[in-house]
Amino acid sequence: MSDDAPKKGDSPEKAAKALRAGHLVILPTETVYGLAADASNPDAVVKIFEAKGRPRFNPLIAHVRDLAAAESIAVFDERARALAKAFWPGPLTIVAPIRDSGRVCDLARGGLDSVAIRVPAHEKARAVISAFDGAVVAPSANRSGRPSPTTFADAIEETGASTSAAVDGGPCREGVESTVVSVLGDQVALLRPGTITREQIEVVVGPLAANTAEGHRSPGRLTLHYAPDAPVRINATKAKDGEILLGFGEGIGDPRWSLSTSGNLREAAANLFRLLREADRTKPVGIAISPIPVTGLGEAINDRLNRAAGFVG
Repeated sequence: MSDDAPKKGDSPEKAAKALRAGHLVILPTETVYGLAADASNPDAVVKIFEAKGRPRFNPLIAHVRDLAAAESIAVFDERARALAKAFWPGPLTIVAPIRDSGRVCDLARGGLDSVAIRVPAHEKARAVISAFDGAVVAPSANRSGRPSPTTFADAIEETGASTSAAVDGGPCREGVESTVVSVLGDQVALLRPGTITREQIEVVVGPLAANTAEGHRSPGRLTLHYAPDAPVRINATKAKDGEILLGFGEGIGDPRWSLSTSGNLREAAANLFRLLREADRTKPVGIAISPIPVTGLGEAINDRLNRAAGFVG
C-alpha cells in the first residue's frame, strides 16, 4: 500500500478514484475480500496478476452494479435472467457470452469469448462500484493458491502493499467464493460450488448438466488452491502429533479450532478460510479437517478443502 494510504479503511469514493487512476483496491464483498481493478483497463488487470502471482489463463469475475449493467456487457438468455432475478445481488456468478469486450478486457476474461459476471450484495462493494460507474474485476485478495481473506486485516496482510486504497467492510458473511454457473450450453452447468447450492439453482432452471467442459471459464479451478503453508489432511477423525484439527460437530476437537461446534454448514463456511489462516500461523506440522457432509453447502466446503489438499484437478 502506498505511503499516503492509511492502514484503516478508505471511503468508497477514494477507492473509486484509485480505480479510475488504474490502481488496485482492496474491496470487501459478502463472499471474500477482493483485489479490485478497472475491468476495462488491461494495464490495471496486469497489476492484479503481478500482485497475486496468478496464472494469466485464469479468468476473473466482473462485478457490476445491477442486472442492466450486466446485460450491457454479457448476452443473457432467459435462464441467465431468471438466475439473476432469483439470486442477485448475491454470491452467484453467471458465465455468459461476451457482448462488449471493451468493458471487460481480453486479459480479464482469460482470452475467452465469455465473461464471468455478478452483482455483489455487500453494501460497500456496491458503493464502490456505483461511485466508479463501471465493471470491476476483483479476484480474492490473497496471493495465488493461498486461503482467501475473509477479514480486512488478512486482506491487507496478503496484498495490501500492492494497493492504493482499501475499504474495510468487516468480516465476510459468506466466507467462501461465489457459486459459478455457465449458461453457454443446452443445460446450465455448475462450474464452481458456493453458498448458493446446486439444489437452489435447480429450482430456478431445472436439472444441471451432468458433465461440462467449461471449467476453464471459471476462476478457482486450480488443482492446488486455497492452500495454507502447512499440508492439509481431510476427512480426519483426530489430529496426529503436531497437527491442528479443525473440527466439525459437537465435542470434536478443541472448540477454539472448530469450524462449527453445532455442525452448522453455513457457520463452517464462514469460518473456513479464517481458521485455516489462523491455524497456519501457529506453524503446525499439518492441518487436519473433520469430515464435512457433501450435501447442500457442504459441496462448496468440500470443494475448497479438496483443493487445499491438492486432490482436485
